[in-house]
Amino acid sequence: MSFNREYSVQKTLAKDTRHKKLTGVCAGIAKHYQFPRLAVRVAAIAALLMFPVATGVAYIVASLLMPVKG
Repeated sequence: MSFNREYSVQKTLAKDTRHKKLTGVCAGIAKHYQFPRLAVRVAAIAALLMFPVATGVAYIVASLLMPVKG
């Protein structure tokens, strides 16, 4: 039994280098989930103020692991 699945949309989570401020992680997340870039950046800053170590580590790991896409 085999299934042939075809998907019309092939979205991947990647850093957005055209709209980046630091490394493009927030811009890439906003582009992938179709959120405003400003809202994602404000949420990231709020998370950094509430959970500085966890957010900082998550941002660094995301900037190292996410592929670059212009």
